[in-house]
Amino acid sequence: MSNLKLEILTPNGEIYNGEALSVTLPGEEGEFGVLAEHSSLSTLLEAGVIDIEKVDKSVESILINWGVVQVDEEKVVVLVEGAVAIRGETESDVARALENAKELIDSIKDDNPAIASATARIELAAQNLI
Repeated sequence: MSNLKLEILTPNGEIYNGEALSVTLPGEEGEFGVLAEHSSLSTLLEAGVIDIEKVDKSVESILINWGVVQVDEEKVVVLVEGAVAIRGETESDVARALENAKELIDSIKDDNPAIASATARIELAAQNLI
């Protein structure tokens, strides 16, 4: 299976840059997955979770508030307004990431069911890290 190059960028800088087996994105019309050699597309992203399946088969989750994605056969570039990676070496790192994720969710809260789904997925990802 081929790898794809993935970049996730925020106004504050890069939050992810590396190889991945696949990436699942919260599209405006629903969640969708991207593998290497995917057809080119550009679309809006809504609040939700980006799941990255890394080359070592581990999965990293990144909460976003909204953005856009450009996909081509070799590369996926995600531009988002706000993002929090749920990762860390220690429990305190994970706890800090969760606190930042909750702040991001609170900043975009509305009646959107995607927010409840994102909250549940972030909590599940955190449990898997601890």
